[in-house]
Amino acid sequence: MATGVLPMEIAVYAVPAVTLLLGILIGYLAQRSGFCSIGGFRDYFLFRHTRILSGYLALIVFSFLGYLLFWTLTPAAMEHFFWALTSGPFIPVPGAPAGLGPAAYILLAVIPGFLVGFICVLLGGCPIRQAVMTSEGNIRAAFFLLGMAVASPVFAAFVSGWIVLLMKSLGLGA
Repeated sequence: MATGVLPMEIAVYAVPAVTLLLGILIGYLAQRSGFCSIGGFRDYFLFRHTRILSGYLALIVFSFLGYLLFWTLTPAAMEHFFWALTSGPFIPVPGAPAGLGPAAYILLAVIPGFLVGFICVLLGGCPIRQAVMTSEGNIRAAFFLLGMAVASPVFAAFVSGWIVLLMKSLGLGA
């Protein structure tokens, strides 16, 4: 395993600090620009406006570059970063839980993605936008974030196990 530019003792403190600073910067930019990933797609498909969608594409590009930078600095912390290039795009991420096959992981990404997109269009914004609107004093957005904060651990603790059993009973296990 490569040691990278930063020793692990320094990286343990540097990576969270840089992540926090970047999070504050991204939050500030999201608030100032009216950023919303779902709204960007909505505006493009309904009105052919690309202003918000271009921000979303920029977020994807800079996220990849940020991961590439962190991987260069501390490769041991992100040893499976290039798993899709080395083993094929339809192989589960190394260390992925549940022992499901590639088809199950694709289904578990696509179906909830459509559900989240549908719910976010009804709410008027993606989770990032809801967080920004909460910081601006929107009570409805605050209830959305509260619901997400409560539902996430409940899903992880209880519902996800049932979904794994369902996928395995459908023959989508590894």
